[in-house]
Amino acid sequence: MTFFHFGNCVALSFVPYVIVYKCSGLAEYSAFWKCVNAGAAYLFTQLCKLLILATFFPASDIPDGQFDVVGEFLKSTVDLADLVGLHLVMAKSGKGNLKFLISGMGWATSELIMTKFLPLWVGARGLEFDWKYMQMGLDSNVSLIHHLTTAVLVWLYSRTDLRRSALPVVIMLLALVSYKPLIVEILIHAVGLGSWTLLLAKALFTGCVGLIALQLFLGISPKEVNSYY
Repeated sequence: MTFFHFGNCVALSFVPYVIVYKCSGLAEYSAFWKCVNAGAAYLFTQLCKLLILATFFPASDIPDGQFDVVGEFLKSTVDLADLVGLHLVMAKSGKGNLKFLISGMGWATSELIMTKFLPLWVGARGLEFDWKYMQMGLDSNVSLIHHLTTAVLVWLYSRTDLRRSALPVVIMLLALVSYKPLIVEILIHAVGLGSWTLLLAKALFTGCVGLIALQLFLGISPKEVNSYY
């Protein structure tokens, strides 16, 4: 029974990634190793972020239970390094829409393995059923959409032919996805969202940003997308 629960949680977490990889056309272009390279870039970026946080943002003296908005804002600013990392990965990830698909898939998969697999392996195989591991699987699906959306936005920002009226929208959306952890923490402390409500809020937030990014992407003709770079 415990192995069945573990298998369900792993399937819920990982199978959507396989489906996106197969159905997006990446498999047809043999982009597996490019996705692996993007995942390695994710690990290197996270290491750099940890070094920056440890050097410039040491642990504060804020008592437990209190939320340090300024400190968390400064720490979330370090997440802008993810945008730089994605941009650098795209420079060596093929042409057209393959750029953000490879970068987003590699980035999301690497985060999934590093942050979700070990907790699932240790916790979901326990003797007692716990909904938090099902929530973890659903959250990994939200993270996949989040990283693909971020990759699309970075790709749109790097285009020289992007309409000037759309540039402020792209910048605003990039700021929202970068400061998403801060927004989530504010909601937790200010509103007191439960685990399921918080998951729903993340899904709605990511879905709204993703739909806007998709609309901006569809505003570019397929010929321009495939010929860019």
